[in-house]
Amino acid sequence: MSLGDHATTYSNQVFVISYVTIELSESFSIEIFSPFQLVGGVDRMQQVLSIAKRPHIVVGTPGRLLDHLKDTKGFSLTKVKYLVLDEADKLLNLEFKESLDDILKVIPKERRTYLFSATMTKKVSKLQRACLRNPVKVEVSSKYSTVDTLKQEWYFVPADYKDCYLVHVLNELPGSMIMIFVRTCESTRLLALTLRNLGFKALSISGQMSQDKRLGALNKFKAKDFNILICTDVASRGLDIQGVDVVMNYDIPMNSKDYVHRVGRTARAGQSGYAVSFVNQYEAEWFKLIEQLLGREIPDRKVDMDEILILREHISDSKRIALTKLREDGGHKKRRKAAEDDDDEEEEAPRGHRQKSRSFKKSSRR
Repeated sequence: MSLGDHATTYSNQVFVISYVTIELSESFSIEIFSPFQLVGGVDRMQQVLSIAKRPHIVVGTPGRLLDHLKDTKGFSLTKVKYLVLDEADKLLNLEFKESLDDILKVIPKERRTYLFSATMTKKVSKLQRACLRNPVKVEVSSKYSTVDTLKQEWYFVPADYKDCYLVHVLNELPGSMIMIFVRTCESTRLLALTLRNLGFKALSISGQMSQDKRLGALNKFKAKDFNILICTDVASRGLDIQGVDVVMNYDIPMNSKDYVHRVGRTARAGQSGYAVSFVNQYEAEWFKLIEQLLGREIPDRKVDMDEILILREHISDSKRIALTKLREDGGHKKRRKAAEDDDDEEEEAPRGHRQKSRSFKKSSRR
């Protein structure tokens, strides 16, 4: 019997679905019901009014769930029959652990608990022992792996030329739906601005943006108004975006398991996909650990250095303009405000730069 079938049978009960990020909670849906969301970045009074309607399904992030448990009169989890923890390994990070422990204390012990994760950890095993009785473990594979329909390659690149290699590969994939993963929120903005100055339809998403801006960026990408989404690992889990052709690791993740989650954004549901990583001299050891985790070597690709050097001057100019804009916006000190202002301007990049980039892209293929 599916979860939806249980929902029909026990329609007078409350369900709590606890997710890691706001984007994950937004992406969750069941055809029979419209789940109620308790997430940060949304007006709390509006949520209080919705809670008063006694919803059957609650989808939420741990922090906001706990806020309402403490402050909202009448909100209780004493009737919960089903608890679903998606990305359970991530929920056990220090960032969420305290909130999650407090929530588990007020949920009935007589319940069904479901844990989901693509990368199981020892912490999840501890949660199983602590919260579940007679647990049943279902796993597709006992080792970390990627699907057979995913083509994986990597470039060894000098750190100073990583942007050039990125643009070279982007020029080879015109029109593809691409997710580019970087390490920091600041890098998402800088790279998005740089690529837009070069004429690419790129936008960014990060935890420094407001809830509305993040969802707006995701919707623009899903609608293919923009074909390049630059993101941190906030977008590596749980997002099911149809039609992602390519995942690029601009920055190699320090945690090898994050690689599995990143490349899982493409080659979904039997479709083919392509994952490419740009590995500089400081990241080679991390990439070796990824290969060890997967139990296989990922083939490398080489490119004529002359093709890279021809791109350098124009990319340097575009990056300089992007850095100037970041400084004008207040740099890293006005993080949220700058991120929102930048997102408002994404639909109209400087026209002069777009015109230059078209001729530049054509010449780069000679």
